[in-house]
Amino acid sequence: MKKKSSAALWLSLPALLLLLLPFLTLIGITQWQHFQLAWGDSHAIATSLGLGGIALLLIIASGLPLAWWLSQSSGKIRVIVEVLVLIPMLTPPLALGILLVSAWGPYSPAGELLQRVGVTLVNNPASFVMAQWYGALPWFVISARSAFATVPTPILEAGMMLGASSWQRFWRLAIPVAAPGLAAATVLAWVRAMGEFGIVMIFSYFPQGIPVQLYNNLQNDGVDAVYVLMWLLLLFTLPLPLACFLLTRNAFRRAL
Repeated sequence: MKKKSSAALWLSLPALLLLLLPFLTLIGITQWQHFQLAWGDSHAIATSLGLGGIALLLIIASGLPLAWWLSQSSGKIRVIVEVLVLIPMLTPPLALGILLVSAWGPYSPAGELLQRVGVTLVNNPASFVMAQWYGALPWFVISARSAFATVPTPILEAGMMLGASSWQRFWRLAIPVAAPGLAAATVLAWVRAMGEFGIVMIFSYFPQGIPVQLYNNLQNDGVDAVYVLMWLLLLFTLPLPLACFLLTRNAFRRAL
């Protein structure tokens, strides 16, 4: 067994090197003696964290029911809905930004209706949240659906026989059992929302979050101006995935 593990490790080295080399390079080329924010970086960080948090709550609130329904349903309707969820994942983000402008912009039917009540969804905080919400929601739904699919059917049937309502079975049985997978879905949604560039660039250039600010720094001041913000993006993006990983790992160990 140890020989097989050793062989697998050696075979894994090309993939590990491919993944790690850019970040090892980042450590070496960062000018640590001049580690300071560029103009606009602090505002971009606040924008991404604040509005990204709102988008994440909306993603979870809207994505959980859909993921649960997909995991429990069957038939043609389920297939159609799943395809509709997959389409945004398969569409380039830049194209999705154009589609959002076409659907929600001021000259679209939906945009004109919103303008009548004094609401616009272009280049403002609401459009920024919408862009992150739309970009990350399909990833959350597909991952959460897979998590719910791991819930054993006998557990849900036992809850139904004991008189638990559909809401109680969902909240008290399905959620706890699927919690590790749901944590992974939440992490994926957070990372996608924080790193969303293409949709945000087209649909909500203002206010500028971290990805757009990185692009502006690169265009205006060159590659040396982006390293500090790249480190801060990692600093603010990684804690949630690491926390979820540790929590789910500890929960798995306790279960054993």
